[in-house]
Amino acid sequence: MSELPAELTIGELSRRSGVATSALRFYERQGLISSRRTSGNQRRYPRSTLRLVAFIRASHHLGIPLEVIGGVLDFLPEGAAPDHAFWRRASACWSAELNKRIEQLECMRDRFTECIGCGCLSFDQCVLVNPGDFLAAKGPGPARLITD
Repeated sequence: MSELPAELTIGELSRRSGVATSALRFYERQGLISSRRTSGNQRRYPRSTLRLVAFIRASHHLGIPLEVIGGVLDFLPEGAAPDHAFWRRASACWSAELNKRIEQLECMRDRFTECIGCGCLSFDQCVLVNPGDFLAAKGPGPARLITD
């Protein structure tokens, strides 16, 4: 059995991770992953980048913003891949954030049900949930659904 190469091209990383090359370049511009350049200016990624990309994708899929993911990745030693202990620490960091998001989603679900309960679907004219269009003063968008 031949030994695996220590580095991957961007195309190999894309195929192995399932992430488009444009997204990998974006991740690199954001400082989430890094590569070295060959004499021909081609990117070469350490094999450990596969685990970084998996971590980024899984975290982002949970709704964690890339900026926050980057902050947590800053705790990894240079060139290290996320391991089980790192995943547990990241989970602990994000637990409060995820619980807050769950609470917001539940609130949005409940308010949305209220808003369309009568069936009129007219947020700007509904006399039950927005008498006199008082929500217009809060600006554009679904003011009752999104609370900051």
